[in-house]
Amino acid sequence: MSQAAKNVLVKLIVGAGQAAPAPPVGPALGSKGIKAIDFCKEFNARTASYQPGVPIPVLITIRPDRSFTFEMKSPPTGYLLLKALGAEKGHGQPNILQKEKTLGELSLKHVYEIAKIKKTDSRHAMLDMPGIVKSIIAVAKSMGIKVVP
Repeated sequence: MSQAAKNVLVKLIVGAGQAAPAPPVGPALGSKGIKAIDFCKEFNARTASYQPGVPIPVLITIRPDRSFTFEMKSPPTGYLLLKALGAEKGHGQPNILQKEKTLGELSLKHVYEIAKIKKTDSRHAMLDMPGIVKSIIAVAKSMGIKVVP
């Protein structure tokens, strides 16, 4: 099998409904021989139901004949946590044991709702909810978000 006959994978994070042939999309796909506008039209159509600008990780598979398919994943856990908290970014020096180094508090109910969103991803589909919840709590802790019952 020659080198040219392999699928190429491109990973991008694109704002929902905001894919445009400009960087990062254009150069990433153009260099692989794909017309960025074709991807942008399909991506924007498939993310029309999302709030505009929500970061959507995309895995694009480019075939040797320059056709492509793409899989959209759920928004990053950190983004979902910040949205739930209404914060712009995580704490620079998080420590949920010290009040001044805590970004805020989220209830376990919020975490469970985020876990339900993450469960829709194909790579999380096989995981059990308690496992997903635990990983979300770990991300929250690393950002300075305290999870309360």
